[in-house]
Amino acid sequence: MQNLQKFYIDGQWVTPHSTTTFPVLNPATTEEIGKIILGDKIDVDNAVAAAKRAFESFSQTSRDERIALLERLLVLSEERREELAQAMSAEMGAPISMSRDVQADAAVGHLQGILEALKTQELRETLTNGDIVVREPIGVCGLITPWNWPINQIALKVLPALATGCTSILKPSEHTPMSASVYAQLIHDAGYPAGVFNLLHGDGLTVGAGLSRHPDVDMMSFTGSTRAGIALTKDAADTVKRVTLELGGKSPNIVFADCDLEEKVSASVLECMYNTGQSCDAPTRMLVERSCYDRAVEIAKAAANGQTVGDPAKEGDHIGPLFDQIQYDRVQTMIQLGIDEGATLLAGGLGRPEGFDKGWYTRPTVFSDVSNDMDIAQQEIFGPVLVMILFDTEADAIRMANDTPYGLAAYLQTGDPERAERVAARLRAGAVHINGGGFNYGSPFGGYKQSGNGREGGMHGLEDYQEIKTLHF
Repeated sequence: MQNLQKFYIDGQWVTPHSTTTFPVLNPATTEEIGKIILGDKIDVDNAVAAAKRAFESFSQTSRDERIALLERLLVLSEERREELAQAMSAEMGAPISMSRDVQADAAVGHLQGILEALKTQELRETLTNGDIVVREPIGVCGLITPWNWPINQIALKVLPALATGCTSILKPSEHTPMSASVYAQLIHDAGYPAGVFNLLHGDGLTVGAGLSRHPDVDMMSFTGSTRAGIALTKDAADTVKRVTLELGGKSPNIVFADCDLEEKVSASVLECMYNTGQSCDAPTRMLVERSCYDRAVEIAKAAANGQTVGDPAKEGDHIGPLFDQIQYDRVQTMIQLGIDEGATLLAGGLGRPEGFDKGWYTRPTVFSDVSNDMDIAQQEIFGPVLVMILFDTEADAIRMANDTPYGLAAYLQTGDPERAERVAARLRAGAVHINGGGFNYGSPFGGYKQSGNGREGGMHGLEDYQEIKTLHF
């Protein structure tokens, strides 16, 4: 791919200072499909210097100027959706139909949400005491994104920076550099001034930590594991920069007997398996009311056995492979742990699905007879693995749902609207999906507890990239 071994700094594709290479592998074949350069401290310093220079003028642009640039980027994002989809399917294994319809669509949908928010946000308001409050761009932003939803997370960080007048340095996952390079070219072609957006490839210990510790970076936005988010926060502490985090999850899905059991349990299993289970907000803990538990187990088993696994290059609603060997090994270890802990293996299990002798494919797996204190109920597995837990009362369900260090999302299935509101109010999570309600572009996304802080998307996403200034007259 053109420019894969270059960085985008100060408005042009440049040869990195570093010469350390890193292979890009296709998860379906395990074959090398590209190679990138992992940046070093000098590369970080060059990108930050470019962003700092650009901030002086870009921060002073009008809202109308920034809207015009974003609208041009929107046109290009729609035109090159297929290129984004093909890149993600190859580099992280998303089936091409899903990659087009959801993964690449995020470049368009989130931009539409950001544009709507930017056009309506009050940048200047007068308080009842007569003082005036204005919103201003926070400065130079370091942005670190993961491999599981590559463009979705890039859009959620880069777009609010562009919208508010900030400048940025993006470090995408080193495992998914192809889609990031395509997106960088889109920004270039949209006509953004040199230095407003910069792209570095690199690992967390060098480029990630280099941005977090850099005195000229005013804000860090990170999506990834809770462990890495803690490390980044510590790195950023010495310079007292703003840090926003979107981290791990172990989302509960409470199934009450008064829901449409066949429909809701089947859909919940498929949602857990979606993106091969590699979503931080996946409903991976199904808490089921005792009176319908046995039937729910039967439905879940059938749904998991009906979930097909296939080649990501082919059209269809199958799931693809896990994204790399380390993740495959981790998921296999967790499945074995579930067996060792005494949970009942309903579907799936160890090893690859039948017919696959290569690639990081894993079997859609469901455990029943799980207790909430088991490791498979507490640890984020990040694969197509569902655990089913029995509860007796509404209070028990709420207690178990909240009995986790995470709080990114929760799910709730009930035919009683009053119960839905009552239970949702007690769940300690940044989002509650009720009876299959899905995420909409423009809404805030983020979590409680060890799932992070700050919100991404729409108006709330803009606010994380802004400072508040009070004018006293």
